[in-house]
Amino acid sequence: MPSRPVPPTGVPAIDPAGILERAEREKVKFLRLQFTDILGTIKNVEIPDRQFQDALNGEIMFDGSSIEGFVRIEESDMYLRPDLSTFAVFPWAHPGGEKVGRMICDIYRPDGEAFEGCPRSTLKRVIALAAQRGYEMNAGPEAEFFLFQRRNGVPTTETHDTGSYFDLTPVDQGEDVRREIVLALEAMGFHVEAAHHEVAAGQHEIDFRYDDVLTTADNISTFRFVVKNVALRHDLHATFMPKPIFGINGSGMHTHQSLLSGGKNSFFDPEGPWQLSSTCLYYIGGLLRHAKGFCAITNPLVNSYKRLVPGYEAPTNIAWSERNRSPLVRVPAARGDGTRVELRMPDPSCNPYLALAVMLRSGLDGIEKQVDPGPPVNKNIYTMSHRERRHLRIDELPSNLSEALDELEKDDLIRETVGDHIFNHFVEAKREEWFDYIRHVSPWEVDRYLGAY
Repeated sequence: MPSRPVPPTGVPAIDPAGILERAEREKVKFLRLQFTDILGTIKNVEIPDRQFQDALNGEIMFDGSSIEGFVRIEESDMYLRPDLSTFAVFPWAHPGGEKVGRMICDIYRPDGEAFEGCPRSTLKRVIALAAQRGYEMNAGPEAEFFLFQRRNGVPTTETHDTGSYFDLTPVDQGEDVRREIVLALEAMGFHVEAAHHEVAAGQHEIDFRYDDVLTTADNISTFRFVVKNVALRHDLHATFMPKPIFGINGSGMHTHQSLLSGGKNSFFDPEGPWQLSSTCLYYIGGLLRHAKGFCAITNPLVNSYKRLVPGYEAPTNIAWSERNRSPLVRVPAARGDGTRVELRMPDPSCNPYLALAVMLRSGLDGIEKQVDPGPPVNKNIYTMSHRERRHLRIDELPSNLSEALDELEKDDLIRETVGDHIFNHFVEAKREEWFDYIRHVSPWEVDRYLGAY
């Protein structure tokens, strides 16, 4: 399996002296110390070159009380401790030739303790738990997004093409933008495997190679930033909103995942049913058991549940299959080292660190408790009657954010995984989002009711 990509220049990423030398050689004038808040929004503190050494030493502080869900004002001082292996240089330069670098950081308190509200540290704790049990997780996301026109600097929902799945120019006018995104990602160390137009007009997908789960979470965050930045340079707006337009497919983030043990794929067993190991089946069982509980984490917006409806290729049923794409979990056909499971419910608005943490923890719980996922459902669940689904004991995901939060509050494992600090602040913020939504009177309601009542 591939390790973390080496920067294009070949400078060892973990060597502080090498980082400083590369920064000087490539005219890196500013360095972004990047992290995410609880809701997954990228934040950063940008410093000039004279402070690079302090940053490498983890001596840069910021006011944590200004960040959503972090700390109270009386305990605001926080330190940014960079992961030196994440050093990269953004491929675009300022008019004078100066460039901007970045490092992804973990957040620490002044006493040297890891901050319990840091999503990246949360994922690292679950990675450590998996390692104690002899496992290492690899993950590969398929993040979809839309490109829309901007009018007078304001994003619209007007698509810039009429392309469909795998279409080419002139129908797919996003081809050049996708190519520029791919070049930017590769300049930052990504291994891009494919880029293509998706099903809906204006919808696109760029797939990058799987990696260890922490690198994958970092890459998702970087990917979203690069896509938005390149789109803006073309006077387009890129959005990872799950369902921006009624009546067409939304954007998902199907997440492929596997466990390694001793360097070997733990999900493959040539003698097992469907050539899947008991570890794999129990892992699937854990995902299915906790899917309702972690749905609010992997699908965190009111809008997320406009995507999770029947008829638009998004999964709503808690089941698994070898090849059928209607259930929640699919096992792609590849076997051997390529054996993996694909969780189809997440969308690209999620906090990647928390989403991957709850997926991994749920799978580990399935292995520990030997949760039987039941037989695969190879019939199209979308065409089943309600009675058929009940006969097969196929449950459904929450239908809205409020129901998802109810399920989250009932799942002790997921609460334990994210920790009380993140759990409490996340639920509070999302309850407020839901209450704000249900108070709003939508155009649909006006059109439906104003003349009738």
